[in-house]
Amino acid sequence: MKNFSLIAIVLLFCSQINAQQKEWTLEECVNYALENNIQVKQSQLDLEVSDIEKRDALGNFVPSINTQASNSWNTGLTQNVTTGILVNQTNRNFSAGVSAGITIFDGLRNFKQLQRARISKLSNQYALDKMEDDIALFVADSYLQVLFNKQSLEVLRAQNEVTQEQLQRTQDLVDAGVLPQGDLLEIRANMADEKQRMILAENQIQISLINLAQILAIQDYENFDIVDRDYNVFGNEILENTVYDVIDRAKEERSEIKIAEANMELAEKDVELAKGAYLPTLNAFFNYNTRETNQPRITGSSLDPNEPSRQIGVVESTQDIVVAPNTIPNIGSPLPFIEQLYRNDGINYGFQLNVPVLNGFATRNQVKRNEINVKRAEYQLEQAELDLEANVYQAFTDAKGAFEAYEAALVASEAQKKAFEYATERYDVGLTNAFDFSQAKIRYENTQREALRAKYDYIFKLKVVELYFGIPVRDLKF
Repeated sequence: MKNFSLIAIVLLFCSQINAQQKEWTLEECVNYALENNIQVKQSQLDLEVSDIEKRDALGNFVPSINTQASNSWNTGLTQNVTTGILVNQTNRNFSAGVSAGITIFDGLRNFKQLQRARISKLSNQYALDKMEDDIALFVADSYLQVLFNKQSLEVLRAQNEVTQEQLQRTQDLVDAGVLPQGDLLEIRANMADEKQRMILAENQIQISLINLAQILAIQDYENFDIVDRDYNVFGNEILENTVYDVIDRAKEERSEIKIAEANMELAEKDVELAKGAYLPTLNAFFNYNTRETNQPRITGSSLDPNEPSRQIGVVESTQDIVVAPNTIPNIGSPLPFIEQLYRNDGINYGFQLNVPVLNGFATRNQVKRNEINVKRAEYQLEQAELDLEANVYQAFTDAKGAFEAYEAALVASEAQKKAFEYATERYDVGLTNAFDFSQAKIRYENTQREALRAKYDYIFKLKVVELYFGIPVRDLKF
């Protein structure tokens, strides 16, 4: 028993360590968000509602069947059927029935409703696809922001190590009388400033990690972290296409256009449904009913011995008693339950035709409203195409500009690196002061951070263009 408890404790401890050491890749974050993000789940609920609406439309083709049964007691002052005296008594009556109906023709609205339900499901599927694309880009942007903050901190730490080395070097030069005391104070001030910026950078990392965890619906902020890796710039072949190639492809692939087209089809289908109310409707029906009571059974005994006795029937109330001439009513026990149901049953069936003549222009007005909605949907489709063209053009231009900015940032960073190395050599031999050296180091540090920012900005904007080009979310490579 002790060994079992020890093993359980060890396994629990190991699982906690693994949970704390879990580092998420970008692909894992995207896939997790698509499965757990609240907005994605809401879009999935809309898709489930579409399935229910489709089943409702299919139900219009199925007959409606209803059953009913009642068992009632009447208590009060009624006439006793045996003595004819008014007495307080309790009577019980039972009835049951089955009714069925089916629509044979309703202006083809049942077919139109089914078609509309299928279009509505497609529209909600396109909306879900768009939501997944948006969430994937949102996750990628937040993920790259965390990477940028982490690598910015690494730049600050690397520069701080250089400052620490220069601090010792400056101390030696000041002690040797080569540099003035002010240079030592300048280096110390720079070191304090760098430590402050490193603290701010660490805070930015935590904030960006919390932001990413919230997008993923992960509440364990303290143990959440991502894989600290570098993403290379690649896959810019898509920018070799013209912007019009990307626009044409986006119009074929993007969900925004598909949603607008589906909404226009829904509006057109609503017009057809409204016009169906102009046509007659034909329904078929079938009803079956039966009843039973605990009232006594009355039979008549003839006063003439040559005439046989006759049954008057089962009495449900005293008003139903009809005694034939020359007969004496005899009160007997009620017939058995099943036999009464068999004797008292009946059916009713037929067709019902409804022809609309005048309903206060309600049908005509509804048709007009739906025709206006078709026009509105057409304008929305046209606007969606214009917006998509503008967005693609903007994304394509931004991606190309980001690539050029990234290349320029690399050139600037390399130039400042050489300038910083030159300033370091001059400072080490006392040919420049600490202020000029610090300024060269700060400029080099800023160009490094700018190169990182331009790099991740370009990677993200390139992913946007790829999505517009029709590359699915899960196929995006980072």
